[in-house]
Amino acid sequence: MKMLKVSLGDRSYPIWIGSGVNRLQSCWQEALAPGRVALVTNDCVGPLYAEAIAQQLREWKFSVVVIQLPDGEQTKDWQHLNLIFDQLMAHRFERGETLVALGGGVIGDMAGFAAACYQRGMRFVQVPTTLLAQVDSSVGGKTAINHPLGKNMIGAFYQPAAVLIDTDTLATLAPREFSAGLAEVIKYGCILDAEFFSWLEQSIDALLARDPAALTTAITRSCELKAQVVAADERESGLRAILNFGHTFGHAIEAGLGYGSWLHGEAVGCGMVLAADLSHRLGGITAEQQQRIVRLVARAGLPVAPPKWPAARYLDLMSHDKKAQSGRIRYVVLRSMGAAETSAVESELITKVIEKAIASGSDSGA
Repeated sequence: MKMLKVSLGDRSYPIWIGSGVNRLQSCWQEALAPGRVALVTNDCVGPLYAEAIAQQLREWKFSVVVIQLPDGEQTKDWQHLNLIFDQLMAHRFERGETLVALGGGVIGDMAGFAAACYQRGMRFVQVPTTLLAQVDSSVGGKTAINHPLGKNMIGAFYQPAAVLIDTDTLATLAPREFSAGLAEVIKYGCILDAEFFSWLEQSIDALLARDPAALTTAITRSCELKAQVVAADERESGLRAILNFGHTFGHAIEAGLGYGSWLHGEAVGCGMVLAADLSHRLGGITAEQQQRIVRLVARAGLPVAPPKWPAARYLDLMSHDKKAQSGRIRYVVLRSMGAAETSAVESELITKVIEKAIASGSDSGA
């Protein structure tokens, strides 16, 4: 069992990582407030884990209400967010009680946003069950729902009281979902840790085979890097923006295809390929380093060619990006392997990157 800490003063919280962490009474008792627990999950994760966890919590004298939503990115909207509020209101939950997010990134984002809003803020705990959520979205307090014109455009920064990462849940994760999570793991190597990127190149086969030791190493290092960045820049006023490497392109793909057509990690993987080309054109990484990123993304089972749309459509979709400043889109680019920054880039150069990617590959089915 490993414990990391996100250092945010009086809002600091632990990240527990290990096999069977969901069965440890000490972790739960530290994470939960006295009283009732609203366990928010979906109809994919719920049948696997919700009742077992609820029964366990009841044995530890917690009263539990399970709130089950439909699975999928397409449910990350106002309508489904209100289903959480409806149940919290119907059961008269109080601000001092706890909301637990049990699921992947969609559940974590929605439950966290609901916790941030309900009675102006109630305690919540992240229990991520997908690789992507374990290494990225469960840590750092970003919560949101989507808008038809842009991903995660409506939300709040709201930190959890704890993150409980049980690596056992990855055993039931579909291969496509697992590969999607690897995109965020690869991202950390690209932007923050060149040695970690090299380790990923050597260990990708073990990760795809879900070797427990390799998984624990990848998850722990990813969370360490994420926690460091969040502690330094909680609200993305500067450094934290680098965590969006590949995301500006990726979010455009998600919005353009319709949320859920490609998984978030698939779009980010393809987005990193585009961002690597952009970084090379700006003199940040070598052609060989660019190709290393492309190869690793492909080996992880992720798309490397974007949908065949006119560049103008990409630029329009990206114009809604949250990193835009004074109407100019800011892209995360690599100064070198393991070092990133944000930069405003002329649309003509972005057009060249997109047109080259489309010309060199076919549509990547996910």
